[in-house]
Amino acid sequence: MVAASSVAAVIVGLAAWAYATSQPQAQADPGVANANLPPQAVFVDPRSFAVLGNNGPFRQDAFAELFNPTNTSPPFFQVFHTDFLEILGPSATIRAVAANPTFAFAHEAPIWVPSTDEVFFASNDGGALGRSDIDHNNQISKISLREVAAAIRTVGRSTAAVNVSVTKLDLPDTIQMTNGGTGPFFGNLVLVNSGRGSLPPSVALVNPAPPHNTTVLLDNFFGRQFNSLNDVKIRPGTNRLFFTDVTYGFLNHFRPLPLMPNQVYRLDPETRVVRVVADGFDRCNGIAFSRNGKTAFVSDTGANAGFLGNNQTQPATIYAFDVDPKTESFANRRVFAYVDTGIADGLQLDADDNLYAGTGDGVQVWNAEGTLLGKFFLGTTSANMVFAGDRRLVIMAETAIYFAEIAAKANKLSFP
Repeated sequence: MVAASSVAAVIVGLAAWAYATSQPQAQADPGVANANLPPQAVFVDPRSFAVLGNNGPFRQDAFAELFNPTNTSPPFFQVFHTDFLEILGPSATIRAVAANPTFAFAHEAPIWVPSTDEVFFASNDGGALGRSDIDHNNQISKISLREVAAAIRTVGRSTAAVNVSVTKLDLPDTIQMTNGGTGPFFGNLVLVNSGRGSLPPSVALVNPAPPHNTTVLLDNFFGRQFNSLNDVKIRPGTNRLFFTDVTYGFLNHFRPLPLMPNQVYRLDPETRVVRVVADGFDRCNGIAFSRNGKTAFVSDTGANAGFLGNNQTQPATIYAFDVDPKTESFANRRVFAYVDTGIADGLQLDADDNLYAGTGDGVQVWNAEGTLLGKFFLGTTSANMVFAGDRRLVIMAETAIYFAEIAAKANKLSFP
C-alpha cells in the first residue's frame, strides 16, 4: 500500500522527464546489441552509469525522479543483465489492457483464477484516486483475460493499448478495505482486509463465483484488532496463511491508532491458531515464498509513511529469511535487495525463483542472488502483480492494468 496525490503524480512525471533528458545516453554492450532483444526492450549497461562524474545528473529524490537514462517512452522492458532476456523471451510484449485515469481501481490483491481465466483485484484503499476513506469502502473487481486476448487480436501485431471491461463484485460488509490477496485456496480467494474505522481488519475466504459466499477466518489477535492487514501468501507445502500487519490504515486516515507492532503472522485456517513469526520491521508490507517454501521474502516500506510523507533514509528494502522447518518462524534475516525507485510493495516469484516487486517505476526483477536483472518500466507506480499461468504477467498500476506476454513460467500460488 502506498499513497500519493494526483498532483504529486504529475510532478513525478515532469521530474522524471527532466532527469531523463539531462542524462547521457546509455551505451549498449555490443554483445547485447547484437542479441535478439524484444522490440520493446532497451539494454542499459551498468558500466554506462557507474561513474557520473563531479557534475553528473545525480538523482535527489527516489520517489519523484525515475531512472530512465535512455529516455524511452513507457511501457518498455529495461534490461540491466542478459539473464532478463531469458525471462522476457525474444517476442515479449507489454501494454495497458484496462484504464480509468480518474479512479485507482487496480491497486493490490491480484489473484488469478484458472477455471475462469479471470484476475481479481482491489482498488486503492485510502490513497489517491481510490474513492475510499474512513466513510467509504474500497472496491473488489475483476477482468477477463479471455476478453483481453480477444481485444489484443483486434489490434493485430501492434502493441497498442486496449481497454477491456472491469466488473465490480458485490461483497458483504465484513470485507473492508481489501489490500492483499492470494490463492485460490480450496477454490476460494484469500483476502486480507485493512478494516475501516472501528470495523476490524480480517482474513477471509471469498468464493469467486456469485453470490460470492464469504467466510471470515480471523479478525483479532486474542481480542485486540490488528492494525491494518496488508498482504498474504500460502506457504508451499502447507495449507497455512502468512500475512503482514502494518499501520498504513492509520497513516492513510481510515484506521484508529495502532495497538500492536508491525509484524508477520501465521494462521492455520483449520484450527484458527495464529502466531507471530517475524517482527522488527519499520513497515512490513509484501510477502512471498520461494518455490520450496524454505525462504520467505518480506518488503519493508518504511520510506513511505502516508500522511507523514516520504523519508529516503528509511527502508525501501526486501529482506530474505530462512523458514524454520518446525516452528515456521522467520530466521536469519538478511538484505535481499534495496529498491532504487519508490518502495518495494507487493512481491511475487516465478518458477525459477526470480523475485518480482511492485515499485515506484513499475515492476523490478531480481535473480535468486539479489541481482537486479531488469524492469517492466511503466513510468508510474505498481503496487503488485500476478502471474496468470505461464508466460502472462498482470500488473496493477493504480489507474491502469498492464499485461505482459513473456517467457517466464509461474510460481504456484493456488493450493491445494
